[in-house]
This record gives sequence, structure tokens and C-alpha cells, in this order.
Amino acid sequence: MAATGIGNPLLGETTCGSLLQQLQIIWDEVGESDDERDRMLLQLEQECLDVYKRKVDQAAKSRALLLQSLADSKAELAKLLSALGEKSFSGIPDKSSGTIKEQLASIAPVLEQLCKQKEERIKEFTDVQLQIQKIRGEIAGTLKNGELTGAPVIDEEDLSLKKLDEYNFQLQELQKEKSDRLHKVLDFVSTVHDLCAVLGMDFFSTITEVHPSLNDSIGVQSKSISNETLSKLSEMVLALKEDKKKRLVKLQELAAQLTDLWNLMDTPSEERGLFDHVTCNMSTAVDEAEVEVERLDQLKSSRMKEIAFKRQTELEEIYARAHIEIDSTAARERVLALIDSGNVEPSELLADMDKQILKAKEEAQSRKEILEKVEKWMSACEEESWLEDYNRDDNRYNASRGAHLNLKRAEKARILVNKIPALVDTLVAKTRAWEEDRGMPFTYDGVSLLAMLDEYTMLRQEREEEKRRLRDQKKFHEQLATEQETFFGSRPSPVRPLGPKKVVGPRSAANGGASNGTPSRRLSLNTHQNGMRSASRDGKRDLNRAAPPVINYVAISKEDAASHVSGHDPIPASP
Repeated sequence: MAATGIGNPLLGETTCGSLLQQLQIIWDEVGESDDERDRMLLQLEQECLDVYKRKVDQAAKSRALLLQSLADSKAELAKLLSALGEKSFSGIPDKSSGTIKEQLASIAPVLEQLCKQKEERIKEFTDVQLQIQKIRGEIAGTLKNGELTGAPVIDEEDLSLKKLDEYNFQLQELQKEKSDRLHKVLDFVSTVHDLCAVLGMDFFSTITEVHPSLNDSIGVQSKSISNETLSKLSEMVLALKEDKKKRLVKLQELAAQLTDLWNLMDTPSEERGLFDHVTCNMSTAVDEAEVEVERLDQLKSSRMKEIAFKRQTELEEIYARAHIEIDSTAARERVLALIDSGNVEPSELLADMDKQILKAKEEAQSRKEILEKVEKWMSACEEESWLEDYNRDDNRYNASRGAHLNLKRAEKARILVNKIPALVDTLVAKTRAWEEDRGMPFTYDGVSLLAMLDEYTMLRQEREEEKRRLRDQKKFHEQLATEQETFFGSRPSPVRPLGPKKVVGPRSAANGGASNGTPSRRLSLNTHQNGMRSASRDGKRDLNRAAPPVINYVAISKEDAASHVSGHDPIPASP
């Protein structure tokens, strides 16, 4: 029985109570006294307290470490925000929200993001300061072969955007100064080249005496722009000009002596002609020559502008015929700026413009087939518009002058209008194929052609719905008239339904209803010009298409034309 009693508590879950119960059973079997039992229980309680204390101490130390880590994270966060010049950050959690671990978990991604931002900002500062240091070295003449002496020192305590903007402003000022100095150097080099050619001197050896980088084989951006180089170039130009003046004076003196000797000895003109290249400089002054050179330079610039603008006009005409919109003003300003800056050789500029013209012609050729079908579509829509006006004219069958011509045109227009749906489907297919091949939208005077065709199709469907509604309305009025005739013995004239709204097509809708005739080819709803154009044409096609036509997306058929005539009026046969 004792063994059974001891084993039963162990069959279940082992707890403090079950273990104490087991201990009581053992004590009973052993016969421990009450004092011994109390002593052992007190010992057990003391050991339990010691375990709890150790756990509490460990938990307190862990909490202290977490609080220190949280404080360090917050301090690092504040330091990063201060360095980046950020007053606040959207991802920063609330100070009192959540447990310590939750706060640490929420701060960690913010710190990581700010650290990455700091690294990127340091890289930006380094790049800007490297460029500043390089340009300053070029200006001072201390930079050797484009190599920097050392990396710039970055103040990581101030990485704000304001500070970066200050460095960028310094860089822009230095870049402007470098550009100005480079222009001066190139001007001096060009002058030295011309003077060396006149004086018969070796340009390469002369210019490299100033600085080796002034050789033509070295790129423009690598040329020396230091104060020393500019000073030496200026002195060399003055020296060469002075030498040129001395030589010209000496040449003029020799030419004068030759002339005196020739006159004295009556030398024939044939012998004098051998020295015309010498005597022609007798009356020439250096200042006059320089003025003539400046005049020719100005004439060259003016002539270049004229030729470049002629090329630009040709380019604009190609794009206009292809119905491609370009910013002509900006393009002309760019060409003018390039010519005035002198950074581009005239031959290179003209060659580049010729490439643009060739590219424009190729693009226009790729659009030719689609544009021809667009013109056919717009012409058909114009005839559709005229046919609607014609069918609405109650006097169209009167024996007036030119009526037979209008009848013939109406018959041809109906045939043409019936071909519009197939023409639109073909246009959509070819346009989509063109766009897939080129990877860009096909625009017509700045408007997507597919958008124009989609809107046309939508308005055509609306027109069909309106026509069906008018037919139903007519049938209703006829039925009502028949019933009234049955009751009253007479048939009153049916109420004429209002005609369907006229839909403006891609030519006249482009104007938004204006009557100035500017074909912008956009779609909208406006019927103001329809009557004006019909009255002015008198049945003839406007060949030059100065005023954009209004498109009737679905022509009124012969049966629909009869619906606009009152029920008791005779209806002549439609052509």
C-alpha cells in the first residue's frame, strides 16, 4: 500500500505539491519527527527564495542592459538627425509606446535607414569636395596630371542639405570660372596658331614652351588653366604681335626700296610682278589688317547662323509634313547658343544637323503609309459631314442650279462613307503594329492617333444608338397617327422628331468650334462650323482644306433621309 501511494503522484504531472505529498509519505514511512520535518521545510523555503532572488537579479540586469541599449540607440538617433540636419523623422516611434524590446525593435530599422542615408550623404560631400579641390588645384597650377594630393576631410557632424548646397554653389562658381579660363586659353592658343602661321614658326614647339598640355593632341578639359599659363600665353601673344609688326615694317621698307630702284632703272612690269606679294604690303597697316580679320570673323558667324537656321527650317518642314510636333523655338535657341559659344566647330554642327535631317526623313517615311490612310479617313469623314448637311436640306430635290451635281456627289459620298469602318479598322491595326515595332506611341500633331480612332468609334456607336432611337420614335408617331385616323377619320401630320446631334470629326473638332481654320486635329463635340462650311462650299470640296471639316461619323442612309420629311409630303426618289 505504501509503494502504491508513493507511485500514484508520479503518474501525473510533477509539481511542487505532488513532490511535497511524496515527501510527506516518505517521512511517514521513515518516522521523522515534527521538528525535523519543520526544519527541512524551512530549508526548502529558503532554497526557493534564493532561486527566485537569482532570477530577479538576472532579470534586473537584463532590463538594465536593454535600457542602456535603448538609451544608446536614442542618442545615436539624435546624433544622426542632427548631423543630417533633420528636425524629425517619420519612422521614429513614440517614446512611451510599447515595451523596451518593442521600442528597440521599432528604432532599429530607423537607425539602419539613417545610417545608409548618412553614408550616401558622405559620398555626395566627398564627390563635391573632390571636384572643388581638383578645380582649385587646376587654377592654382598645383595639380599634376589630374591627380589629387589627398582625400578631402568630411565633417561628419554637419551633413545637412544646407551645407551640401553651399558646397554645390562653390562648385558651380568654380566650374564657371574654369569655363571662362578655358575660353581664354583657347582664344590665346588660336591667336598663337595664327601668328605662328603668319611668321613661319613651328606652332607645336612654340605653344608647348608655355605648357605641355596646350598641345592639340590633349583634350580640351585637360589643358592648363592656371594663372601662370594665362600670363605666359598673354605675354607670348604680345611678343608675337610685336614681332609681326616689326617684320611688316621691315617688309614695307624693303618694298619701298624695291619700288624706288625699279622706278630708277625703269624695270619692266613683268619683273616687278615677281615681287607683288611684297609690294602689296606697302600701304597695309597692322591695325587695318586686324580690323579686317575681325570683320571677316563676324561675317563668318552671321553666315553660320544663316546656314544653320536654313537646315533647322528644313528639319521643321519635314516634321510638319509628317505631323510630328517639335519645340522649334527651343531648337533654334540651342543652335544659336552653340554658335555664339564657339565650343563647336561649324562643320561638326552642320554634320550633326544633317544627321538629324536624315533621321527625320527616315521617320517620316515610316509614317507615310499610315498618314495617307489618315488623310483618306479625314476626307471620308468630311464627305460624311457634307452628306448629313445635304440630307437635312428640305430643298435638296428642287430643280435649282447645281442640284444634279449635288445628287451625284451625294451618291459618291454614300459609297465612300460605307467604307469608313473598314478604313478605321485598317488604321488601328497598322498603327498598333507601328507602335509595337517602334516602342513609342504614334501621334498626329501631338495627339495619339489610337485615341482619336477610339473616340471616333465610341461616337459612332453613340450615333447608331441615337439613330435607332429616332427610328423607334418615328414608328411610334406613325402608329399614333394611324390610330387617330381610325378614330377621327383624318391623319394629322406627325410631329417631326429632332434630328440626331451632329458629331464633330478629327479636323473641325481640333479647333474646338473656332472658325479660324487652324487644323489642330483634336476631337471634341461642337457643331458651330457645320452650317457655315456647308453654305460656303455650295456643294464643292474645299481643295485647300483651310477650314477644318466637321465629321458625321455615320452618314444618314437613303431611308433615314425620308424620316426628316413630314408624313403627308411626297418623298422623291433618293439618288
